[in-house]
Amino acid sequence: MALFTIADLHLSHGVEKPMDIFGGRWQGYMDKIEKNWRAIVGEQDTVVIGGDVSWGIDFKQARADFLFLRDLPGHKIILKGNHDLWWNTVKKMNEFLAENDIKNIDFLFNNCFFYGKTALCGTRGWFFEEDFKESHDEKIFRRELIRLETSLKAAKAEDPEEIYCFLHYPPLYINFRCGEIIELMQRYGVSRCIYGHLHSEGLRYAVEGLHDGIDFTLVSGDHVDFAPVRLKGDA
Repeated sequence: MALFTIADLHLSHGVEKPMDIFGGRWQGYMDKIEKNWRAIVGEQDTVVIGGDVSWGIDFKQARADFLFLRDLPGHKIILKGNHDLWWNTVKKMNEFLAENDIKNIDFLFNNCFFYGKTALCGTRGWFFEEDFKESHDEKIFRRELIRLETSLKAAKAEDPEEIYCFLHYPPLYINFRCGEIIELMQRYGVSRCIYGHLHSEGLRYAVEGLHDGIDFTLVSGDHVDFAPVRLKGDA
């Protein structure tokens, strides 16, 4: 039983928006996802998917992508990315799963999960491309902070040995530092932060390794060549 993660699958089985047009590692990426996943992940394993799961804008368009994920091995835990326009209330998302007999997917949203004694927390985070240009932006950011702290509090209540924090957006990038998110992770004792969102030329500016007492890891699909990254557990 192992813990894996990957972000930014950008699946498009139900819409005409494949990422193959970008060439390079994106060429045949959905076939790569399936091949690599089946070669690495077992039925008893857990995979945290760090957002940007499907290009579908609603459940109808995203359905084929969720069925694709359902049929892959392992338990999947999904958090929201900036392109996940299908995202809805947890109640409606769980109803969608039930209607499609999907029993191996959960959503990381105002909650936490556990892999053994390791707490799996997270939220979407805040995008480094924008500052607070409008009060609306700040409201969204503050809501993300509340969601992250809700997740971390839920973890702390269970006395975990470790806390992993999964974000879609990077809290560190070149000269960008999201101090509020980093401070929250430090306060709750997060040991590792795993994020996605970055692609192509942006990959060269990614921040990885130990910073502020936290180990940062980028796992966007094209960065890891669409192979889930093992975080814990035996091979």
